[in-house]
Amino acid sequence: MNRNRLLCTAGALAGPLFIVATAAQIATRDGFDLSRHAISMLGLGEYGWIQVTTFIVTGVLIGAAALGARRALHPGRAGTWAPALLGVTAAGLVAAGVFTPDGGYGFPAGAPEGMPEHFSWHAILHTVAALLAFVSLIAATFVLARGFASRGLRGWAAASVVTGVALLPLFLWPSQDGAGVRLAIGGYLGFAWVSAVSARLGAAPAQVPVAPSMRWRSRSA
Repeated sequence: MNRNRLLCTAGALAGPLFIVATAAQIATRDGFDLSRHAISMLGLGEYGWIQVTTFIVTGVLIGAAALGARRALHPGRAGTWAPALLGVTAAGLVAAGVFTPDGGYGFPAGAPEGMPEHFSWHAILHTVAALLAFVSLIAATFVLARGFASRGLRGWAAASVVTGVALLPLFLWPSQDGAGVRLAIGGYLGFAWVSAVSARLGAAPAQVPVAPSMRWRSRSA
């Protein structure tokens, strides 16, 4: 297995890891209610280390996906910005794991029944890191859509655009009502997209075609 395929294979594991790990915790953590609590809050309490590890490992895997995308796409269209944006997403996820949110709405046990009156410094950093990760991920979908289109992969380009459009309200809708559910769906969709794209970019170079216009430019150079 060459290095690019190895990196992309690691990236392809990001979505399944995040989905399975968080779904298992949602189903088993006492007092956790997705309709009231964000997935990030799974990083609190006795078993919080599981979600902290999930964030960090998922971030590392997406970092591998970013490196794989760079090797697969550079110097063509999207070969610079798509890997950079995925790298920011990776860094944001790692930081979101390192800096935990505050408890609230009764989770974990002993937390206030509503939102905390004052946010801790690590909760603020967590929020900033998560927002940076989400915004970068959305931007990456549209940048990679252009990259796929330039290579004649119209289906992958369309799927990337649809993913990005779907993620916009899921991640950025300002209302707190149902925010936990929206963020969970957005995370699952976004990281599943990263996994699918990583698997595609890990294919043999001959299977990732270059559009005729790009081939003409290469000959002219």
